Amino acid sequence: MSVTNVPTFFNLIFRFTVKMECIYKMSELLSSISALVFEIVIANSQCWRLWEFHDDVFVFFGLWEAYYPQEFNVSGTVVKMLVHTPINSTWTISPEFQWAQTLIMWAILMKLVVLIFGAIAIKISCMRDPFVELQIYCYKVSAFTLCVSSLFTLVSVSWNHFADHYGQTTLNFPPDFPVKKEALTEKHYTAVFPAGVLTAIMSLFGVIFFLSEISSLKLQILVKEQHAYILADHEA
Repeated sequence: MSVTNVPTFFNLIFRFTVKMECIYKMSELLSSISALVFEIVIANSQCWRLWEFHDDVFVFFGLWEAYYPQEFNVSGTVVKMLVHTPINSTWTISPEFQWAQTLIMWAILMKLVVLIFGAIAIKISCMRDPFVELQIYCYKVSAFTLCVSSLFTLVSVSWNHFADHYGQTTLNFPPDFPVKKEALTEKHYTAVFPAGVLTAIMSLFGVIFFLSEISSLKLQILVKEQHAYILADHEA
């Protein structure tokens, strides 16, 4: 008996799950790539902290470098330029900065893992006879990894933000730094905290898409089993 004799209800469900699977694939791919790009931008941001000192001197702190204004004499003209210096062992690095460096790097690596497993799952789905169970496993790994990476991002930006503005940070300059911490007058808010929260939310949307994809694949397995059962019953 041909497949056309299978009840229309199951055919409609199968077509619906296939269409939804395509939507989920595009959504999860876009959300994962966007979250990775945002993560890299945050990691390379110069504005994890922005401190203002006397005489309107501003110092920008990235995760690995500090940026401060320096005056240079160019052809008899005094020019103020922003120069940078690495935040290394000569600094007193606060715990929230150390954790932010570690967590952000882990978050980036984990999002790369998500893209790899997502690509493997899409490659499997393009096969003539896809191994659906392996697809589900890849999506489960992707969902779990993306969830953990979003937590890492949220913890790193939140801890840095609240320690900077509402807590007692131990971040201190080396003796040869041209600006002294005692001259600090104000700490400004930066875009890193909202950008980190947005990245975490985008990651969670990706998790939802992965879980939806898993549900869609499980529904396809169920529909195929029902098809096989009905065909066997008719042939009997």
